[in-house]
Amino acid sequence: MNKRHFLQAGATVLGTAWLSHYLLGRSEVMAISNNEFEVQKTEQEWRTILTPEQYKVLRQHGTERAHTSPLDKEYDKGTYVCAACDLPVFKSDTKFNSGTGWPSFFQPIEGAIATTVDKSLFMTRTEVHCHRCGGHLGHVFDDGPKPTGKRYCMNGVSLKFVEA
Repeated sequence: MNKRHFLQAGATVLGTAWLSHYLLGRSEVMAISNNEFEVQKTEQEWRTILTPEQYKVLRQHGTERAHTSPLDKEYDKGTYVCAACDLPVFKSDTKFNSGTGWPSFFQPIEGAIATTVDKSLFMTRTEVHCHRCGGHLGHVFDDGPKPTGKRYCMNGVSLKFVEA
């Protein structure tokens, strides 16, 4: 093997490793261990209680298509709970219309969520998880309204609405 081929092969290996980190990156909370969460289930148990779309989002860090969740336009009084374990995570008085196509909130219920670094899809974002079961709820951004300036952009399938 000549020097040129060796350098090309090395660049390909390094490039693939770097790219896979961003394409296949997972949040650190799931990499740590599911043993750290109060609610523990096997993957088969999760598949039994969740719809296929809920499983994809909550357990595999997927994202539902924008403008597909009826919760995006839900503005009645109540509480939004984790669809996997029923932990209350957001109150309706913190919900706002962000125009993104996903239910958005400016503040979670205290102690209800955990956040981790998500380095997938060529970007670094803050991922939001249910504190009790570790389910992926969405992401949080710094472009929300007062008083927090945060936009908790949640997947509607990861939540259930409980009317007050």
